[in-house]
Amino acid sequence: MGRYIDEILQPGEKVLYSTNAHWIYFLPAILGWIAAAVFLVASGMVPPGSPALVCLSLAAIAAIFALFKTATAWFHRWTTETDVTNYRVVHKTGFIQRQTFEMSVDKVESVDVNQSILGRLLNYGDVTVLGVGEGGKTLDMIASPLSFRNAITARPAGV
Repeated sequence: MGRYIDEILQPGEKVLYSTNAHWIYFLPAILGWIAAAVFLVASGMVPPGSPALVCLSLAAIAAIFALFKTATAWFHRWTTETDVTNYRVVHKTGFIQRQTFEMSVDKVESVDVNQSILGRLLNYGDVTVLGVGEGGKTLDMIASPLSFRNAITARPAGV
């Protein structure tokens, strides 16, 4: 499966910047894997019998949760594309049920970036693209939001 942006480029249109959902989407999965490992280690440190069985059961439950969260986070990142071309801003999510947002860069009125403290440290945030008479769209937890904003708002000389 090719990239969505490559399928919809118009003649003379070039991709200036591409980003994706940040790896922070994997945080619940990472925490689940850590919990599974802790319970697994704890099962070897407690006396055999019921306490060990409880720890192994909790490890299995945490591993199943972590596996599910890993799969859903990977699928979200795989099916989400956010691009800026010389003509428009394009955001696509979904695989079977596709949702797209496109706005001409000429119609962009403002680009707002919201970052938490953790978002500033790990370089992710929410970007809201507001258009003239077109409303807007908030793109959640994208990687490098300031670079994304700059790709939209920067205009090369002569354009």
